[in-house]
Amino acid sequence: MHSREQEASAGPAGPARPPLLRELLLVAGLFLVYKFGRQLAAGHTGEAFRDADRVWSLERAVHLPGEGGVQSLLLHGDTAVHVANTYYAVVHFPVTAGFLIWLYLRRPEHYVWARRVLAAVTAAALVVHLTFPLAPPRMLAETGLVDTARVYGPSVYGPPRTDHLSNQFAAMPSLHFGWALMVAVGLIAATRSRLRWLWLLHPLLTLVVIVGTANHYWLDPFVAAALLGLALSAVPRPHRAPDTAGGRRGRPVPAEGDSLVGAAR
Repeated sequence: MHSREQEASAGPAGPARPPLLRELLLVAGLFLVYKFGRQLAAGHTGEAFRDADRVWSLERAVHLPGEGGVQSLLLHGDTAVHVANTYYAVVHFPVTAGFLIWLYLRRPEHYVWARRVLAAVTAAALVVHLTFPLAPPRMLAETGLVDTARVYGPSVYGPPRTDHLSNQFAAMPSLHFGWALMVAVGLIAATRSRLRWLWLLHPLLTLVVIVGTANHYWLDPFVAAALLGLALSAVPRPHRAPDTAGGRRGRPVPAEGDSLVGAAR
C-alpha cells in the first residue's frame, strides 16, 4: 500500500525520448536532402538576377528602408563588420544544433515539436529556392552594397561560378533568420525563466547581420517568418505534465500543457 502511494505521489513519467540513433539518421538525412535540393536550384543565374531586380524594385515601391542603412552601421569600423561576417559564418548551424541537442536531453517532447517545425520550414524554403532563385543584394550592382565577407572576411562562399558546395542564388527565404527565430520561439516555449524573452535577441541580431552584410534583402526574413508562422500553426504544440508539486503545496495546479515548458532556472 505504501509503495502504491509513493508511485501515485511521484506523478506520471515524462515523455519518452526518441531513440538517439534514429534521430541522428533522421536529422542527417533531412540535411542531405536539403543540400541536394539547393544544388538542384543552382545554375539559374539569369533568372536569379531578374528576380533580384524585381525584389529590389518592389522594396523601393513599398518604401521599405534601404538595406544600405544597416550596412553603413557595420562599416563604421573594421571590427563591427568582421564580427558580423563571423556571426553569419559560424553561428547559424552550431546554435541550431545546440538548441536541438538541449531540447533532446532536457525537453524531449519539445524536441520532437521543434524538429518537426524546423523540417517543415526548411522543406517550404527549399520549394521557394527551386521556384524562385534569387541573387543576394551583394551581387546586384544597382544596390550599391558592399560584399562585406569578400572585402573584410571571413567568407563562407567562393566565386559563384566555382562554388559547388552551396547555392548562392537562394536568398529567399532566409533560413539564417527562420532558424534563429525558431530557436528563440522554442526556448521561450520550453523555459520559464523571466529572462527567456532575451532569446529574441538572437533573431534580431541575425536580422541585422544578414541585411548588413548584403546577404539578404528585407523581404527574405519576412518570408521566412511567414513560413515559420504557418509551420507553427500546422504542427501541434507539445502538452506539458501537470505541476503536482504545486498542487500538493496548495497552489493551483496548471492546466495540461503548462509544466514541461518550465525550463531550467
